[in-house]
Amino acid sequence: MPKDAIEAIMERRSIRKYKPEPIPREHLTTILEAGRQAPSAGNRQPWRFVVVRDHEVKRRLGEACNNQNWIADADVIVAGLSVPAESERWHDKDVMIAMQNMIIAATALGYGTCWIGAFNHEKVKEVLGVPEDINVVALTPIGVPDETPRQRPRKEMNQIFFSDRYGEQLKL
Repeated sequence: MPKDAIEAIMERRSIRKYKPEPIPREHLTTILEAGRQAPSAGNRQPWRFVVVRDHEVKRRLGEACNNQNWIADADVIVAGLSVPAESERWHDKDVMIAMQNMIIAATALGYGTCWIGAFNHEKVKEVLGVPEDINVVALTPIGVPDETPRQRPRKEMNQIFFSDRYGEQLKL
């Protein structure tokens, strides 16, 4: 049974080891639909996504992602792309929101993900055949986790949240 959104957010971890198991079509469709339903500035939806399942393409993506070759072990890698011509100012941020939706949906369904922001843009574009006028924003593998990392330390709330003005202690 899927976790609720709050549980998924609290339990999400970066997964770097995956079991060689496929994601059922209905689960993958749900994950992708979560991205499609994300908010975007002016509802422009300046995103495109390449869903990669081909082993050789995943292997080449691992190399293009600074040799993070473990990403190829996941059943799927999703590359989030932005279209600057469709939202000049917000295109990259809108893609990030959509990808976060997919990551939370994947976690809720029991799958692991890992935000991949370290990559060679030109190599990823070459591997995926991305046109020059479209940007690669981030990638995430999605698969059955083969590890259960502990939660990493988080800053205290009083270090990052303020009341009314920066530096004013938050009172809840």
